[in-house]
Amino acid sequence: MLRVALTGGLATGKSHVRRRIASRGVPTVDADAIVHELFAPGSETSRDIAGLFGPEMVEVGGAVDRRTLGALVFEDAEARRALEAIVHPRVYDRISRWMSSQAARGAGWVLAEIPLLFETRREGEFDRVIVAACSPEEQVRRVAERDGLSESAARARLAAQWPIAKKTERATDVIDTSGSLVETDRQVDAVCAALDELGRAAARDTERPAD
Repeated sequence: MLRVALTGGLATGKSHVRRRIASRGVPTVDADAIVHELFAPGSETSRDIAGLFGPEMVEVGGAVDRRTLGALVFEDAEARRALEAIVHPRVYDRISRWMSSQAARGAGWVLAEIPLLFETRREGEFDRVIVAACSPEEQVRRVAERDGLSESAARARLAAQWPIAKKTERATDVIDTSGSLVETDRQVDAVCAALDELGRAAARDTERPAD
């Protein structure tokens, strides 16, 4: 089974690409969705975050206040690293267990959307890496519009991640999301067709008896 990661930068269209891939019947998992589960009321992760950063980081119901926590870690690199030390190992553990379960079901290839794949230096755990990319200026525009931020605040958030050009240099496949959704989907479908074939080849190799 091929293990494929999907990454990119803020507002580069990663989620759209993942949904398009999922619509073709490919098993997918979203690291952000896993984080939401980890931040649930009463979870071990929520308790650890409250213990490290203070009770104000947790809402009345017990869930992590993502907005308050985000404002802190985007401005404080040391706090961000401390948060990552709590969250990232747990996210990757869940992704690894999910991929193992998909392999047992006979999947040809699977995809994990992981925004901070390169920043966490975990790309070596995957056979292929797809990067969803657009220009930095387009990222700023999209982030400011989506999150209601000023241009300077949007740029500060982008600064917390690797530049998108650095990520595309390390990708095995790049999806340019600067154009229309139709153009993006055309690229996604082409990448999927190639991965479908690679997945079938990997399955044949697995089934072939050893000499």
